[in-house]
Amino acid sequence: MKNMGFRWYGSNSDSISLQDIRQIPGTTQVVGALFDIPVGEVWPEDRIAALKKEVEDAGLKLEVIESVNIHDDIKIGLPTRDKYIENYKQTIRNLAKYGIKVICYNFMPIFDWVRTNLHFKLEDGSTDLAFEHRFVEGDPEDIIRSVQENSNGYVLPGWEPERLAEVRRLFDAYKDVDAKKLTENFKYFLDAIIPVCEECDVRMAIHPDDPPRPLFGLPRIYKNREDMLTIEKLHESRYNGFTICTGSLGENPNNDVPALIREFVKKDRVPFVHARNIKFMGNEGDFHEAAHLSSEGSLDMYEIMKALHDSGFDGYIRPDHGRDIWGENGRPGYGLYDRALGIAYLNGLWEALEKND
Repeated sequence: MKNMGFRWYGSNSDSISLQDIRQIPGTTQVVGALFDIPVGEVWPEDRIAALKKEVEDAGLKLEVIESVNIHDDIKIGLPTRDKYIENYKQTIRNLAKYGIKVICYNFMPIFDWVRTNLHFKLEDGSTDLAFEHRFVEGDPEDIIRSVQENSNGYVLPGWEPERLAEVRRLFDAYKDVDAKKLTENFKYFLDAIIPVCEECDVRMAIHPDDPPRPLFGLPRIYKNREDMLTIEKLHESRYNGFTICTGSLGENPNNDVPALIREFVKKDRVPFVHARNIKFMGNEGDFHEAAHLSSEGSLDMYEIMKALHDSGFDGYIRPDHGRDIWGENGRPGYGLYDRALGIAYLNGLWEALEKND
């Protein structure tokens, strides 16, 4: 696949080097970000330029950013949101100057994603991320403490210390925000930024809720096809697009992921895909991450890749949430080896689909 990418956290906070990524066959893109810019602040041009140069000097491309996070004042709908929206618009303009084509982001309150075990042990001795519903029925600070104590010293996306230090205040701030209000606030945001995206040719790609269910009483608005149809209508533009994360959507067994791909890719609403597998276990939608291979999980990755191929997908794609294997002890879910194996597998499926076309 011509736009296969690999998420990278930067030379100062990732154990994986750009040279490592460059050596993964078929990988041309780095999916990057400036993770130290406070949420809501404008991303400076000089920092964007430096990141782009570093990636390109390694023989790779930087055309997708994941993520430009959205300030909670925007999600809550506070009067201060307009200031942060103006900052977001300027960041879009700055990124466009340096060739960024897609921004992956989310509109999840407080937590970007939730896992209850960062080192779930599999039968083969590898470890991965897992979610068990029984562990999210109590105080959310228990989950925060567990994530911070088991992240191998790395900061995980969406779980930044300065953000988590405010959790109790944030829960209070969100107390009157239900799904209807959150959707209204999302529309307000889209109506403000999409004209800038159209002007700059930068496509927004919202990431599904992960897992796709309400948690801790917080609303979720991108869980399934019905939510996608609602989001599509909030602003009728191809620049209001989706990241289809096969794992996140697949965590709800009622979601037909290949069908979602066929429907929304054909509408030109999917500029970015996260391709990963998960394995259901027990009840209540409990799951753990799995190797990308179809036989290792509950999702049919061949049918997922076939849906992309048959729909004419030509956007950006990356593997996601690999296991820790072969003694690797890096950022949980974001090691080198299993994600590299995932790329090899996905590219192999794609080559077979192309040759059998």
